[in-house]
Amino acid sequence: MSRQHVDHSDIARFAADRVNLPKEQADEYRGQARRLREKLEGYLAEHPDFTLKKMMLSGSLAKGTALRSLNDIDVACYISGADVPSDVKKLLDYLAERLRKAFPNFSPEQVQPQTYSVTVSFKGTGLDVDVVPILHDGDKEWYGNLVSQEDGSFLKTNIPYHLEFIRKRKAAQETHFAQVARLLKFWTRKLKAEQEGFRFKSFMVELVLAHLADRGADLSDYPEAMQHFFTYIATSNFRKLIVFDDYYAASTVGTITEPVKIIDPVNAKNNVSRLYTAKEADAIVGAAQDAGDAIDSALAAPTKGETVRYWQRVFGPSFQV
Repeated sequence: MSRQHVDHSDIARFAADRVNLPKEQADEYRGQARRLREKLEGYLAEHPDFTLKKMMLSGSLAKGTALRSLNDIDVACYISGADVPSDVKKLLDYLAERLRKAFPNFSPEQVQPQTYSVTVSFKGTGLDVDVVPILHDGDKEWYGNLVSQEDGSFLKTNIPYHLEFIRKRKAAQETHFAQVARLLKFWTRKLKAEQEGFRFKSFMVELVLAHLADRGADLSDYPEAMQHFFTYIATSNFRKLIVFDDYYAASTVGTITEPVKIIDPVNAKNNVSRLYTAKEADAIVGAAQDAGDAIDSALAAPTKGETVRYWQRVFGPSFQV
C-alpha cells in the first residue's frame, strides 16, 4: 500500500491541528476544576459533617482523551449521609443546594440541577462543569453508586480505578493510545452529526481500543491502528464479549444476553453497552466497514486529491493535507 500522499505523520498533524484539545486550554480547564475542588475541600475542612465528601475530575479531560470541541467538564462528587435521598431528582436538588452552600460566591443560577447531574457554570470562561453525584458508603477504595447519564439508574463505579485503567494503557503505549482514542472519537462525532440516531459512546470506544491494545495491537502507526479498530468491529460483528481483569476475575462476569457485550472494567455486573440494540450495533458495524474501506482505498489511491477525499470519508471535510 502506498503512503506517498497521506502517511502517519499527516494524520498526526491533522490531529494536532483539528482533533486534540490544545494543551494550554486543557491546563486551563483542569485548573478550573482543581479550583472548584480546592474550594470544596477547604469548606469540608471547616465543616467535617458536610455530606459532600470528595470531588474528582473525571471523563475525557481527566483521561487525556478530550477533543478540541470539549465544552464541559465532568466532575464526580461523592456524597454520604443518612439523609441523602435515593430518588434521583431529589438527590440532584439536594446536591445543588449543598453546592450553593459550599460556594456562596456563586449566584443561584450558576448551580442548576439537570436530568442526571448538576451543572456549575463559570461566568469568566463560559465553561460548564457537570457534577455527577456518587453515593458513597465509606468504601476506602472509593467505590460508590453513580447516577447513570444514560437512564438515571444507579451503577456501582470507581472513578479512581477508571482513571488508573486508562493511565495504564497510556503508559504502555505512550502518546499513541490517547491519540488513537481521540481520532476514533472524532470519527464517531462526525457520524453522530451526519446520521440521526447513531450511537457509539466515547467510553465504549476507549474500551474496545484498550481490548485491542491489551492483545498486542501496535498503535504507533495511526492509519494501521485505526484500520485495526475498524477491522475488529467488522469481523466480530460487534458481538464478542470484551472483559478486563484489572480489578476482578473475568470469570465473575455472568451470562450477558444483550447484543453488545463490553463490561465495565471496575464492575463485573455492568455491561456498559447494555442499552444498545442489535440495530444500533449493526449501524456501528456498517460505519466501521465503510471507514475501513475508505482507509484501504486511501492507501491505494494514485493521486493526492483522491487520497484526501477517501480520508475525508473518515474525518470529514476538515481533513486537508
